[in-house]
Amino acid sequence: MRWRKMIGLLLLCVTLIAITACGSKEAGPAQSNGGTNTENSSEGDNVALRDVKVVLDWTPNTNHTGLYAAVDQGFYEAEGLNVEIVQPGAGGADTMVASNEIPFGVSYQESVTQARTQGVPLVSIAAVIQHNTSGFAAPTDRNIKSPKDFEGKTYGGWGSPVEEAVMQSIMEGEGADVSKVKNINMGDADFFTAVKRDIDFAWIFYAWTGIEAELRGEPIDMLYVKDYSEALDYYTPVLVTNETTIQNDPELVKAFMKATSEGYQYAIDHPEDAANILIKAVPDLDKDLVLASQKWLSPKYTDDAPRWGEQKQEVWQNYTDWMFSKKLLDEQIDVSKAYTNDFLPQ
Repeated sequence: MRWRKMIGLLLLCVTLIAITACGSKEAGPAQSNGGTNTENSSEGDNVALRDVKVVLDWTPNTNHTGLYAAVDQGFYEAEGLNVEIVQPGAGGADTMVASNEIPFGVSYQESVTQARTQGVPLVSIAAVIQHNTSGFAAPTDRNIKSPKDFEGKTYGGWGSPVEEAVMQSIMEGEGADVSKVKNINMGDADFFTAVKRDIDFAWIFYAWTGIEAELRGEPIDMLYVKDYSEALDYYTPVLVTNETTIQNDPELVKAFMKATSEGYQYAIDHPEDAANILIKAVPDLDKDLVLASQKWLSPKYTDDAPRWGEQKQEVWQNYTDWMFSKKLLDEQIDVSKAYTNDFLPQ
């Protein structure tokens, strides 16, 4: 599903560098198309709502349910906001948020980190899920039970340096050699098509593709990357804004995050109802997959954190250090500026 977009975001640096100069102009919130001061009055009352957009990272899925629940349940409206959830443009969600075209978006810790090394002012304001639910998956008949079993197998990916770096990290821990893995580009094929065609394993998010495998009756072996390295238990996805919005319109960020937190808490407390909200908003989605995915994912939104959205400095530092050690970053960053918990409700 959205993993292609996640991998691809690390390749957006050139685009993001180009918009850095634009971000330096720091347009005020009323100048942003995504966070205007336009007042919309609901029919039958005189409540003025502020139009605000939030851009997804990829096609709608259960990572986004809290946003849809916040719209459906009126949590944004209660904070004076008329929120529209939109799809990313050609440049991706990060570019749209960093350039102040839209004030809020869905991103990933790795792309925020990469962007900040280029002076791009993205800031993570919440972790959607507390622990990394991604990993390498293979049909059980490939007999891939550990990273060492990657040797002699064919991996299907999208050509990003981070893929081989992660694979190398978890293989080295078991004395295995990443050079013995054959890498091919999956192209437009999904996981299920690709493993029947020309690959043995791929990188997936279990909450979607793994659950789909269960529903299809196609068992897989799943190797979560977080189980092999503490540094790889990073936040994916996250909600982001830009430094301009934080500096010029902190009350907007506060209101958006209060309602968004309520939306994700609703999805935690009512997974089936929340799944139905997502299905209603995006009727093209597979209903059985959405429901099963939501039931699996809802408790993982907060997991062992004291509240939804909480981010820890050590998680940011560990992954940044890992990226730098693998030469995925040109320089280190001040991680304290890459994220904030300041706008989460107490």
